Amino acid sequence: MDLEDDYARAGFNGALPFGKRPALVIVDVVMAYLDPASPLYAGVEDALAANQRLLAAARAAGVPALFTNVVYHASGLDGGMFYRKVPALQAYHAGSPLGAFPPTLQPLPSEIVVSKQYASAFFGTALASTLHAMGIDTVMLTGFSTSGCVRASALDALQHGFAPFVVREACGDRAAGPHEASLFDLQAKYAEVIGEDEAIRLLQAAG
Repeated sequence: MDLEDDYARAGFNGALPFGKRPALVIVDVVMAYLDPASPLYAGVEDALAANQRLLAAARAAGVPALFTNVVYHASGLDGGMFYRKVPALQAYHAGSPLGAFPPTLQPLPSEIVVSKQYASAFFGTALASTLHAMGIDTVMLTGFSTSGCVRASALDALQHGFAPFVVREACGDRAAGPHEASLFDLQAKYAEVIGEDEAIRLLQAAG
């Protein structure tokens, strides 16, 4: 029996419906993952291109797009144990160019940017209350890294009552193993993992 069959027989891999009011949430697509000089560089340029296409589709359809980034005080105290565990997070000190959005994926003045200190875009931020106030029922998630902030955000989206749809090609990680394992686990337990073409079709239909 292969792994997918085993999970299915155990009662995993159910399906979540795509709602009537989606939002695109782009998680930490910042220069830290895209600048080869960065300790967090992950070689995820293909995922950046997919994010550009998804953002264009969302804007064309009138689907809200929200962005997250990571910002720490120079002391790192606001990062708590996460900051201690991952020294590379020093790249996100306030004002660091590594925390900036790439030139090809810039938020509009009308689009919300959520600054966070921990892995999940929902932990310690106003993201959940903002989405609820907007009437959002579904979040389409993309970004970096798949095994870190994307996975944590998808799990919390589910726990806050949003249907999480993670777009495979628009997520990236520094290695294929953690990327694929995280997508498998998300699909089995917490989210719907979909391809870019389906994601664009869903965005267009929501417009």
